[in-house]
Amino acid sequence: MKEKSKIAFLGSDQIALPFLERFSELFPSCSLCAVLTQPDRPAGRGRKLRQNPIKSWALANNLPLRDPPKPSKEEVLWLGDMGADLLLVMAYGCILKAEMLQVAPRGCFNLHASMLPAYRGASPVETALACGERETAVTLMRVVRKMDAGPIIDSERVLIGERMTGPELRKDLSLACIPLLDRNLTSMLSGTQREIPQVDESATYCRKLNKMDGVLDFAQSAESLDCRIRAFFNWPGSSFFHGENRLRVGKASIAEEDGMLKVGEVGRSAGCDLLIGTACGTLRIEELQKPGGRMLPSSEFLRGYDLPIGTLLLSESSPPLLLER
Repeated sequence: MKEKSKIAFLGSDQIALPFLERFSELFPSCSLCAVLTQPDRPAGRGRKLRQNPIKSWALANNLPLRDPPKPSKEEVLWLGDMGADLLLVMAYGCILKAEMLQVAPRGCFNLHASMLPAYRGASPVETALACGERETAVTLMRVVRKMDAGPIIDSERVLIGERMTGPELRKDLSLACIPLLDRNLTSMLSGTQREIPQVDESATYCRKLNKMDGVLDFAQSAESLDCRIRAFFNWPGSSFFHGENRLRVGKASIAEEDGMLKVGEVGRSAGCDLLIGTACGTLRIEELQKPGGRMLPSSEFLRGYDLPIGTLLLSESSPPLLLER
């Protein structure tokens, strides 16, 4: 019987779980020989250490596992000892050194959640959605010593629905990895894959998101804010300040009202939802949550929270989501 090809996986994010969970079924001629992931991190209100989803999955499936903050020569030697033929990476969270890229005879390949060379960097899913894109992709590429710049093997396109949220888009991108790998893994293991260089001049770069990216800037348009609220639905969330209170926004949409509110001015819809004026159009806030409270429909929230019509809400300018080249 022919020996199975050995694949080592490097990743830390739930987005890779759909194809990992079906790996044995999809690729019976291959085996996962090792998993390299990030260590446990503090999470939740109690800031207790928590495993990432990839580590939990690897442990549940009794796979050889290491979780250093950054891979070192020890991990290179470990993967070599495991006999990895190919390294597959998705949302790992570390830059790989040259010796790591060379440890597997067939090379190191990455699944990046954008249509490269657009949205290279740390937050391609949420940034594409926040920027109003109507289509994105998962791109399979060879890893080189420059961020997300390696030659492209193939991509699987994913449409972005009109009301899609960040978590929903992540799910669709997760599932898109399955046909993408199904088309290409055999040729990658045989060294016969076709690789097309990226056009660096067309590249755009997205940065790592932070908590303040969720603060709404009403000097932007209602359309832009609607995109950001849906993109950041899971993390960092969206919010605005009323006095010292930071009010978290759940669902929102672009209002049909005629947009006569000033930038940051509070109004009400016919259904008593909260309206806020923007630089272009009016934003309808459909769900709100105050500190220590629970998320409520805004009409219900406003019955117990004093936010008078005509109030002018202040907001700080949001830093660009795309980095200058």
